[in-house]
Amino acid sequence: MDSKKVYPRTGDKETVYLKSTITKPNIIVGEYTMYNDFEKDPTQFENNNVLYHYPINKDKLIIGKFCSIACGAKFMFTSGNHKMSSLSTYPFPLFFEEWNLDKNNVTEAWENEGDIIIGNDVWIGYEAVIMQGVKIGDGAIIGTRAVVTKDVPPYTIVGGIPAKEIKKRYSEETIKKFIQIQWWNWDEIKIKSNLQNIMNGDIDKLIEN
Repeated sequence: MDSKKVYPRTGDKETVYLKSTITKPNIIVGEYTMYNDFEKDPTQFENNNVLYHYPINKDKLIIGKFCSIACGAKFMFTSGNHKMSSLSTYPFPLFFEEWNLDKNNVTEAWENEGDIIIGNDVWIGYEAVIMQGVKIGDGAIIGTRAVVTKDVPPYTIVGGIPAKEIKKRYSEETIKKFIQIQWWNWDEIKIKSNLQNIMNGDIDKLIEN
């Protein structure tokens, strides 16, 4: 197993281990997280899928381990969030030369909602949009073309515009157990030896091991 390779599947150039394609310091991705794109080059994820993400804002995209991100999923950052506390939503500070404003106040054109944080083992569906400042818990599922404007609890399925909870994947007791064992932080040998239990959702056997 090699989480540092770009293309994990022989002959498949549409699927990448995302961490191996990232060059920008304000995007952090965990091991084995995959991105599939059948429309564009998946190695260009940080340019095509992470929007309005400029260093001046100092916000980050943080994605955990073993996540599955479908084609066209987008992560919308602060600069796409025009300021609504102003009388006008027009970004005057951005055009400081035109309006004789202080160029050091460019970020006043928008409201900074902070980092987008995606937990571990999260599945983000086709063309879903994750808005700025949103935190998605471990094991969550984001439905196709959902627009996520609020935090999503662990092991929760959401969908729609704006995204709303559809159901929990497991009982609250089982969810607590999954969060406690954090199998995604195990070493490769332990994950391999427990792979059938992970795939079968056998939480009791995972706890035993």
